[in-house]
Amino acid sequence: MPDAAISFEHSLGNMTRQEWISEVTDLVDDHGYLTPLGRKHIATFVEDGTTLLVTFETHQGIQTLSEQAHPLGWDMVKRAGWSHLGVISNGDTWFRDPAVYAFFDRLVDDGFFDEFDTVLFYGAGPCGYAAAAYSVAAPGAKVLAIQPQATLDPRVTEWDKRFTEMRRVNFTDRYGYAPDMLDAASEALIIFDPTETEDAMHAALFTKAGVTKLPMRNMGRILQTSLLQMDVLHALILATGEGDLTPGRFAKLMRARRDHLPYLRRLLAKLDQQGRHTLVHALCRNVAERLQAPRFIKRLQQLTEAEDG
Repeated sequence: MPDAAISFEHSLGNMTRQEWISEVTDLVDDHGYLTPLGRKHIATFVEDGTTLLVTFETHQGIQTLSEQAHPLGWDMVKRAGWSHLGVISNGDTWFRDPAVYAFFDRLVDDGFFDEFDTVLFYGAGPCGYAAAAYSVAAPGAKVLAIQPQATLDPRVTEWDKRFTEMRRVNFTDRYGYAPDMLDAASEALIIFDPTETEDAMHAALFTKAGVTKLPMRNMGRILQTSLLQMDVLHALILATGEGDLTPGRFAKLMRARRDHLPYLRRLLAKLDQQGRHTLVHALCRNVAERLQAPRFIKRLQQLTEAEDG
């Protein structure tokens, strides 16, 4: 396979969606393709190494999470020499579109996935649902899904009130119920926060052979953003592709939470709510000494004054 020579330093920010699509088409032209999939989706492919990363992303997420407005997989092309297939939606669609079904059907018919030694599907939230659901197109693939929904079929998940506008969308036809679509995967890893009720309930639906659940307690509702901020997301993807994301390896990577202030603030609030004053004091002292975080310094002073008084 050819070496990718795309200019990964070229910023795609501050563009309309159509301008962005046009620019990406030109960038990938010599090393892959960009193709529209109906009105709301596109697919872009960059050929490089024998490991293929398949990501599901939204155009809005790319603009928000990448300083250069690049698809997430381009970083893995650059860092690890992987090939990348990105399926990108305009808004949260859960990729429930016959044009997307047909695209994956064509890839299967063409033996596209057979050309790679390793195939890894990745996504978060609605895109995590898609990563699990479409992985069935590549038997033997690995899956890394962050807080995925299993389905939004109200007969199964009527308890999830977050996405009621999607209840008229068909989740029972092609590539439908995500946990069942994992039957052909070699392994699937589900990352979620068990303190987020709906995410935990969806994760429970993925309980089956070959699925490993990796909890990130007290991390909140935007796990992918937090993982990017902690600079561990690419390490998670790389370890999954190499078959090395064990629970032990995951725990070591999650030590980055010790320096992640949004997590530490959530932990402080929970300990306060539970009335665990000794742990509150220990946490504030630790964070104040290590990170010089003003909120924790102020709280430590308040605790010390209360004890002295």
